[in-house]
Amino acid sequence: MGFNKGLSMSHLCLVTDIKDGQAKAFPHPSPSEDRDLIIVRRGLNVYGYVNRCPHAGTNLNWQEDEFMTDDEQYLMCFTHGALFEPDTGRCVAGPCAGAHLSEVNLEIENGKVFYGE
Repeated sequence: MGFNKGLSMSHLCLVTDIKDGQAKAFPHPSPSEDRDLIIVRRGLNVYGYVNRCPHAGTNLNWQEDEFMTDDEQYLMCFTHGALFEPDTGRCVAGPCAGAHLSEVNLEIENGKVFYGE
């Protein structure tokens, strides 16, 4: 992945800061956004979402960086148990089935993860 010209990029972390199969929260770099970002790692790929469940508007995690199901197959909203595909953000089970998490634009350059506005 390369940089998109014209986008403002903010460095968030290294890919290796997130355990493979897990997700971590990072402060949203946009001053107008009050929610953290969730970054999910799958091998060398990362996927980013705003930490807001489309069902009730709550954060997904119940404890710091607790986002994944025990088998690491889905992101889970711990408020009502909604399950989301890590690579698409689509809700596959729970009260908001068919809805999506708000995706954010991430870029990887030399193992570093950047947020693009």
